[in-house]
Amino acid sequence: MNQPLASGRFQRFTNAAMAACLGVMAVAVFINVVLRYGFGSGIAASEELSRLLFVWMVFLGATAAYPAGEHMAFTSLVGLLQKRPGAMLAMTVVIRLLVILACGLLAWGAWQQVVVGMESHSVVLGYSAALLPLPALLCAAAIAVMALIELVKREPLDLGHGAEVE
Repeated sequence: MNQPLASGRFQRFTNAAMAACLGVMAVAVFINVVLRYGFGSGIAASEELSRLLFVWMVFLGATAAYPAGEHMAFTSLVGLLQKRPGAMLAMTVVIRLLVILACGLLAWGAWQQVVVGMESHSVVLGYSAALLPLPALLCAAAIAVMALIELVKREPLDLGHGAEVE
């Protein structure tokens, strides 16, 4: 399946952002370990920075995994419907609507946490605590938009493992 140019850019951007998060986390934690065990000191900001970057990296990964069809899916029932196009189409619509609903619920909860976090700040670095739930909100919005686009375009479900939908 050929990916559109925008999808390729999105994938490269998310991969680069995840690699940057992982690289900064690895360096920060390594330096902190060396300082603590080697010199009896450490960088307090290292833990906060690593936690923040880890949260962002996880949600970037979740967002990047959706268009690649790499989220966990239970395809046994849908696979049985492959020979019935009408049932397959109906199941595809139901699944995409459920994905959009789940994203809406996640976005709503994340937004509530963002609002709560705007009033508080991290202890060491002083960044707004709203930065921790913000990637969940952005991830939910991005996946919902992708699912909506797939729904409108009537794209078939990707059953994975080389399974083809007719």
